[in-house]
This record gives sequence, C-alpha cells and structure tokens, in this order.
Amino acid sequence: MRVRKQPLGNSNISGSKIEKIRKSKGLKQKYIIEKLQIRGISMTISSLSKIEGQLRQVSDYELVAIADILEVPIADLVKE
Repeated sequence: MRVRKQPLGNSNISGSKIEKIRKSKGLKQKYIIEKLQIRGISMTISSLSKIEGQLRQVSDYELVAIADILEVPIADLVKE
C-alpha cells in the first residue's frame, strides 16, 4: 500500500476517512471506481485519489454511493 506523500487539502472533510476505511477493508481504488460505475457514477482513479487527498469536493451522490460501497453509515464519513 502506498503512503500519501502530499499533505491533505481542505476541499472536503470525508476524503481521509474514505481512504482510511477503504484501506482497512483491503479495497483498491479500482474496486471503488468499478462499483461507482455500476451505480451510474462516472469517476476516474485520479478523481478518487483527489477526493481521498481532500483536494476535490465530493458530491452528495458520490458520498452516498461511496458509503454504501464501503458499508458504513454516511455519518462515519462526515463527522469530524
């Protein structure tokens, strides 16, 4: 697993939580992207990486889908 080299941004509060949960479950970004695409949400690995690095905003549709894919309540991704 690669370690993030860049500091986190400030475009969202859920990105670092998404990354932490994804890695704790042993899931690759490609898996998340594939599951999002099945749900009709188009996203690239680069976009997901930017979300996780808090460098890109995440839409409510994306957040709901990601929480569902990770099998966690949305609240786990947005509480500080």
